[in-house]
Amino acid sequence: MADAVKLIAQNKKAYHDYFIEDTYECGIELVGTEVKSIRGGGVNLKDSYAHLHNGEVYVRNMHVSPYEKGNIFNRDPLRERKLLLHKYEIRKLIGKTKETGYTLVITKIYLKGSRIKVELALAKGKKLYDKRDSIAERDAKRNIDRKIKEYNR
Repeated sequence: MADAVKLIAQNKKAYHDYFIEDTYECGIELVGTEVKSIRGGGVNLKDSYAHLHNGEVYVRNMHVSPYEKGNIFNRDPLRERKLLLHKYEIRKLIGKTKETGYTLVITKIYLKGSRIKVELALAKGKKLYDKRDSIAERDAKRNIDRKIKEYNR
């Protein structure tokens, strides 16, 4: 039976600012109160990104709100958290990020069964004119959908 996937948070800014080349599903190292807070939706991925250090991948700027009932067990909301990937995936990421223009961004955090998973994306930055093209495409699609809806009435 397939595990149920429930989206907790999505980084929409990443899709606007970057071309997403490849994505990886990975686990994340958390403490108990962070798990409870994330399950309750207390996470923000807006400026989060990942970096490689000593052959391991860490996520930075992922804000996990302190759990209300966690008192002394709460950790720093912006602390670095380790991402859990296979060694061959980490080696592939090291090779790709050494190329100019590539970075690692967090695009989604979700529940897969009872586990919290993170979608890590290998991304290349967009220029300003690329962002304008994306906005123009989105507006054109919206206008086409609107016309089709009017025609079908």
